[in-house]
Amino acid sequence: ALRHAMSSEQRPSANRMTLQTFKARGAGATKGFKLLKKKRDALKSRFQFLLKDIVETKLLVGQGLKDASFALAKSQWANAGDDITSTVVERSKKPSVLVKLVADNIAGVSIPVFKMTRDGTRDSSEETLGIAHGGAVINATRETYLKAVTQLVRLASLQTAFKTLDEEIKMTSRRVNALEYVIIPRIEDTIHYIILEMDEQSREEFFRVKKVVEKKKAKLLKERIEQELLTGAKSAVNVINAIDAPSALGGKDADVIF
Repeated sequence: ALRHAMSSEQRPSANRMTLQTFKARGAGATKGFKLLKKKRDALKSRFQFLLKDIVETKLLVGQGLKDASFALAKSQWANAGDDITSTVVERSKKPSVLVKLVADNIAGVSIPVFKMTRDGTRDSSEETLGIAHGGAVINATRETYLKAVTQLVRLASLQTAFKTLDEEIKMTSRRVNALEYVIIPRIEDTIHYIILEMDEQSREEFFRVKKVVEKKKAKLLKERIEQELLTGAKSAVNVINAIDAPSALGGKDADVIF
């Protein structure tokens, strides 16, 4: 099917320069195929690692949120049953937990990673919460929620990296398949065609030169035979003319018998 498709396209000119060009393309495509295959394998390895890590982190997040909700219930019970959520929101002026987006490099692919930072000085307004009663429980609840948020940020980072790697693996796989099953076979088929055409041209040139040499030899042989015949004819004419030439004495010698 590939050769039929190639035959329907315009073939390149068959000469050594074109052959060298396609050989260089083939070498570049083969090298690129090997590099992309290694990249795809590295991405798949990291993808499997992320998949396992995401499953573990989801379990930790679920348990962390469960513990945080239970800790909040204990804080409200320790605070004489009052809801402390509105009080915490009112006292919070600036966020103490910030998330920054940084980039990680995996086999040449930029992966977004979320980094969480905490400034404990911004929690000073909440430190007096529950000073009358339940302060220790409220502080424990704050730490429990901080651990849950940490796991949430880590899960978000893992899922973002997971999705990015998935798209990159699909794109790299398409490139690898295109090189392996389309580009490289097409270049090899073109190289094979050029070599066959050059061999055919060499045979035609050899046959043409052979015919030219044979014709030239036949022509030289014919000219040599004609030259020999002409030379022989001239010699025979000279002999005949010498025999038929009259005697310089003007008569016959009496002493000569014949």
